[in-house]
Amino acid sequence: LNPKYDAVRINQLYEQARWAILLEEIDCTEEEMLIFAALQYHISKLSLSADTQDFANESEVDEVEAALSNLEVTLEGGKADNALEDITDIPKLADHLKLFRPKKLILKAFKQYWFIFKDTSIAYFKNKELEQGEPVEKLNLRGCEVVPDVNVAGRKFGIKLLIPVADGMNEVYLRCDHENQYAQWMAACILASKGKTMADSSYQPEVLNILSFLRMKNRNSASQVASNNETMEMNPESFVSPRCAKKHKSKQLAARILEAHQNVAQMPLVEAKLRFIQAWQSLPEFGLTYYLVRFKGSKKDDILGVSYNRLIRIDAATGIPMTTWRFTNMKQWNVNWEIRQVAIEFDQNVSIAFTCLSADCKIVHEYIGGYIFLSTRSKDQN
Repeated sequence: LNPKYDAVRINQLYEQARWAILLEEIDCTEEEMLIFAALQYHISKLSLSADTQDFANESEVDEVEAALSNLEVTLEGGKADNALEDITDIPKLADHLKLFRPKKLILKAFKQYWFIFKDTSIAYFKNKELEQGEPVEKLNLRGCEVVPDVNVAGRKFGIKLLIPVADGMNEVYLRCDHENQYAQWMAACILASKGKTMADSSYQPEVLNILSFLRMKNRNSASQVASNNETMEMNPESFVSPRCAKKHKSKQLAARILEAHQNVAQMPLVEAKLRFIQAWQSLPEFGLTYYLVRFKGSKKDDILGVSYNRLIRIDAATGIPMTTWRFTNMKQWNVNWEIRQVAIEFDQNVSIAFTCLSADCKIVHEYIGGYIFLSTRSKDQN
């Protein structure tokens, strides 16, 4: 998104994101809800004030000139150097983290290990001295689900990994010590889940994106508390979902939104909208569409989540992901129109078939086709 030319699109995406949050079409923590509320409050304030002439005041840059300066940046080797680095040197992360595996009847107990993240997998050892030997375990993160488990106020920086194994999902929790460590490891996990390494050019921007989102959540106790009349004028219920509004008294909610607003108060209008869109896109469930389905050979209904790069089978009773299938491993898919069943074949002789109960199977079939078509296009054409 280029703020210079995409003002309309940024606005449309912002509205789409805002309603997805307010109507709880996508899940977020209370801490995140307050950030979204603060950004909305800030945007509505700026939209009412004279700052809306942002675009009008800017000296109009000729489109040709802008295209030329873009070309200049590319030719100066912004990208070319990276390609050479990529081939020879894949960065790795090594650090002490804590790990926990949920087992029934056992309380959460995190143990510290020495971790090494290389390519798209994590290996961990009892201590740093043993890193040349056999690891306790090696986790391959391709195709895994990465879920943030963060509470900035409580200084908790966790990463929940759901790693596909033959019979479902292997659940692992990692705990980082501070936000910088968390941002690096989280970004590496997100890229690895898509089959990319830290040599990819999107790694650094991803780290910065995560850090800026964490900083927005940081409560700034030293900042001056908003005046009472600002709290009075605000209608906090219009910035949060009904469920969040029910939990708190209106005055208390307004105070918390204004507290979160201190972190974003200096942002210009377009940047605030872009931040809102980025924060929405970084939520774990972003871009997932859910259908009630019945898998072939199963006695009960499951939920199928369809995303731009994978299908997820989710237990309808608990909401926990059971299996993930990536489109990159897909050989073919087809629909039996007579019994309205979608059948998909993946590598390593994995095949699944399901009937769709909450929608026409044609819709799921078109989603898969659309996403695969988009993934084969080059970036410039999108």
